[in-house]
Amino acid sequence: MVKLRLKRAGKKRAAFYRIVASDSRVKRDGEYIELVGTYNPINGEVNLQNEIALKWLKNGAQPTDTVRSILSKNGIMKELHDYKIALPKDKESAPKKESKSVKKPATAKTATKSTAAKPATAKTATKSTAAKPATAKTATKSTAAKPATAKTATSKTKKEDK
Repeated sequence: MVKLRLKRAGKKRAAFYRIVASDSRVKRDGEYIELVGTYNPINGEVNLQNEIALKWLKNGAQPTDTVRSILSKNGIMKELHDYKIALPKDKESAPKKESKSVKKPATAKTATKSTAAKPATAKTATKSTAAKPATAKTATKSTAAKPATAKTATSKTKKEDK
């Protein structure tokens, strides 16, 4: 979901914000899609690009509480409201398209459910066979330890020869 929110900039204790359109999953000061405007809380100065802000709001971007109040003070939320009021009149005058819906028979759904249960039993069978090779691995590990001890014994004999 796209949000219109503030991105912090400026020095420590001298905050300055950019009003940006960004993905809601991105960090506050992370990357953004588009710059909408700026906000300086120290002197209350706001610079907005009205067309860009309206574009994002019309496309469904959700403003945060602070950005919503900034947009309201600049009259952008009223413009959006007026746009939404005028929009349904256009929809009523346009001819309605008939939706074609194809219903599937109920028997087809039950058949797919029964076939879906069969692979699940096959998976459990493969899980039980997967345990057998694991025991073979542990057997090879125990035999691998024996040659290591033989190497240490041969190295001791070489030291004794010197």
